[in-house]
Amino acid sequence: MRKIKFVSLFFLLMFSLSVLLGGCGNDSNNSADSPEKEVPTLNMGYIFTTHHEPFMVALSEGEKMKDLGVYLNPVVEKEKYELIVNDEKVANLNIIVAKSGSETATLFAQEHLDLALASVTAMMSAVDKDTPVKILSPIQTEGMAMVFPADSQVSDWDSFIDCVNAASGPIKMGYHSPSSAPKILTETALNEAGLSLTHDANDLSADILLVDLKSTSNLIPALTSKQVDCWVGPAPLPEVAETEGVGKIAFALRDMPPEGKWHNCPCCVLAAREAIIEQNHDELAVIISLIDKYSQWCNENKDEAANIAADWLGMSPEAVKRAEIYYTIEPDENWMNSISVYLDSLNGINKYDGKLKDKKLDEVKAELFDFQFVE
Repeated sequence: MRKIKFVSLFFLLMFSLSVLLGGCGNDSNNSADSPEKEVPTLNMGYIFTTHHEPFMVALSEGEKMKDLGVYLNPVVEKEKYELIVNDEKVANLNIIVAKSGSETATLFAQEHLDLALASVTAMMSAVDKDTPVKILSPIQTEGMAMVFPADSQVSDWDSFIDCVNAASGPIKMGYHSPSSAPKILTETALNEAGLSLTHDANDLSADILLVDLKSTSNLIPALTSKQVDCWVGPAPLPEVAETEGVGKIAFALRDMPPEGKWHNCPCCVLAAREAIIEQNHDELAVIISLIDKYSQWCNENKDEAANIAADWLGMSPEAVKRAEIYYTIEPDENWMNSISVYLDSLNGINKYDGKLKDKKLDEVKAELFDFQFVE
C-alpha cells in the first residue's frame, strides 16, 4: 500500500500546486469579484450495497472527514456533491444509484455515466460489447454468499449438492443480475461440479433453474414468497436475511470447490469512460485518492463504518458488521489471478462474443484495465 499512498499524495500535491500557480498571474484575476473557478461536472454511479461502503461513508460524512484531506461536500443530499481536496473544489459530482452492474454497463454505453462503482464482471461484459470503459481499480474483495430459508438443512456445499440430488425437479436459484459476480461464480462452480443448469422454467430435466430477480432489492422477498428455493448475492443481503430471521447463509461463495479457487474473489471495481480518463485525469486521480483513503478508514474502523453504511442503506448495523469484506484499491497478484479465472470461466460458458471471446487475460489487459492512478 505504500506505493499507492505515495501516488495518491503525489496527485493531491500536484493538484494543489496547479491551483497555487494558477493564482500567480494578473492580479485582476484574484479580485473578490472574480467568478468562481469553473470545475467539471461528472456523473458518478454506485449501487446500494456495502461493497461500496467507503463511497457511502464519504457521501454521508462530508466535512466530518476533512482530516483525510479529501471529502465530499453535499449540495443536494444524496444527489449532488462537491469534490474537495485541500480546501479546493475540484469537481461537481452528480450521484446516480444503479440497480445492478448490468444496469451500470448500460448507462455507460448510453454515456449517462462518466465513472461508477460496479461489479467487475459487469464491466468486463461492457468491454466485451465494445463500450469504451476501463477498470481503474478494485474496490473490495469477497462478501458473497448463497442463502436458503431459515429452516433449511443446507449448511455447506456438500449438503447443497445433496439437496439438489434429492429434489424431484430443478432447484430454483435466484440472482440479481446476469453479469453479477455472485451469479457468474456460482454458475461456473455448478458447471464444474457437473450439474445441469437452465433459464427455461419448462426444462424439468435440469438440476438448477436460474432465476433473474432483476435487483438486489428482490432477493429477500423472492425467498419469503417462495419464488425461489435459494439465491446468491452480495453482502449485506445474506446477513440481512439472517438477522431478520427469514434466511440462513448456507456457505460463502469463497468456500465453493475446488478449495481455494474462489478466495480473495474480485467483485466491485471503479470504472470510467475512456473519454473521461483522458479529459479529467486530475479529477479521477483525486477520486481514486478518496476511495483509497476511505477504504483504509473503513478497514480500520469497521464498527463505525458499518453504522454509517447501515444508516445510509436503512439496514441493521448488525447485518452490516457481519459481512466479511476487505476494501482495497490495490490490484495485487491474487486479485489478478482471480480475474483470469473469471475470464476463462466466462468464456468456458460462452458468455462473450466480442472483444473478450476466447481470450486469455494477458491478451486483453490493455482492453480491460487502466491502473495508471494506482501503479
